Amino acid sequence: MAEKDSIFECNIKVRDYECDAQGIVNNANYQHYYEIARHEFLEEHGLNFYDLHDRGIDAVVVSVYIRYKHSLRGSNDFICTVDSLEREGIRYIFHQKIIRLKDNKICSTAKIEVACMVNGKVGKPELFDEVFAKYI
Repeated sequence: MAEKDSIFECNIKVRDYECDAQGIVNNANYQHYYEIARHEFLEEHGLNFYDLHDRGIDAVVVSVYIRYKHSLRGSNDFICTVDSLEREGIRYIFHQKIIRLKDNKICSTAKIEVACMVNGKVGKPELFDEVFAKYI
């Protein structure tokens, strides 16, 4: 299990096609895992990514920092967390990590910055502040 200070956990399993010739997960797939967890986190709070788009709100990743610590391999089960969420101006910053379940090793950590477009213009949707008030 993830550390108790995580505000969200998503269980995922490595698929064979995500691995390179050495049998380890290609680094680009970590960004996919982090995105899956953020989308699931939104869903858990009643915010569907596609419904938001239909309402004129698009959450756009503007910066990604991933620190790799230990490799995931084919068929590994792991947890992708959202540990905290903060807001700086119009940006929402997600702090996340990936924890391999077989040994509870932290495989990577990430800081993902998201900005929102509201009806095609950069803005801060009050909906996000309302839904995430207890985390910000």
